[in-house]
Amino acid sequence: MSVRISTWNLWWQFGPWEARQGPVIAELLAVDSDVCCLQEVWSEPDGQDQAENLAAATGFHMARTRSSDGSAHRFGNALLSRWPILESFTLDLPTGGADTGFRSALFAKIDVSQSAQPWWVISTHLDWRYTASALREEQLEAIVKKAAELRAQAAADLPNGMVPVVLAGDLNATAETDEIRRLTGLADPYVPGLVFTDSWAAVGEGPGHTWTRSNPNSPDAEWPRRRLDHVLVAWPRVKPTGNALEARLFGTEPRATSSGDSVVPSDHYGVVVLLDQRRPSS
Repeated sequence: MSVRISTWNLWWQFGPWEARQGPVIAELLAVDSDVCCLQEVWSEPDGQDQAENLAAATGFHMARTRSSDGSAHRFGNALLSRWPILESFTLDLPTGGADTGFRSALFAKIDVSQSAQPWWVISTHLDWRYTASALREEQLEAIVKKAAELRAQAAADLPNGMVPVVLAGDLNATAETDEIRRLTGLADPYVPGLVFTDSWAAVGEGPGHTWTRSNPNSPDAEWPRRRLDHVLVAWPRVKPTGNALEARLFGTEPRATSSGDSVVPSDHYGVVVLLDQRRPSS
């Protein structure tokens, strides 16, 4: 038994964004993830919402980041799930006083089929600037602290004391950076005793670059060939639940548009990971 979880930055309303909507849907249907974390998801004041459109096209449940008044973020994160979403909320992330765009994390509690307990899945998008490593550390610290709270709240109700937590998104940082090293336990963790397994590092083949000049949507990338998009699983956890089994890229090839030409759907490639869903034997 396994769970297929993916993450993909959809490039908001940049480039030929209207023509890209069909290819985005086609790619999501082809990947057929059980849970898909999405970033740069658009909404319009008139009520048009990309997350709602994608949920309707896939038949999946949907949650997305929202403001305190309940309105959808115009530039936000979302999540599609094959299974019911039991609970969701938006966590506003630190900005460091920089006027570079609002950042948030979407937390969703998912009733994963045949699992002993629901899984928490987090979809997020961190600050993009090359010089913003310290701010990304602040943003990840806020996310990990909230994840630790959720694990602690659920611990009394779980037979093995561990709630599965998956963190996925465009972290705008590579594995060797300070912010990711703290996340994966290669440096002092954000919360003592809680780190995250990097699924691609565990089972992926090759460099896994999700941001590259070989993508026609980013031919002039200032810093190409980077693995910015990640699927990570909280540790400690009770084996084998949550162990990475496979990892690959998607969204790397052109798809046909309604006008008959073709486009690569986004400026980022997506990452899809197969995670072990089996319950512990004891």
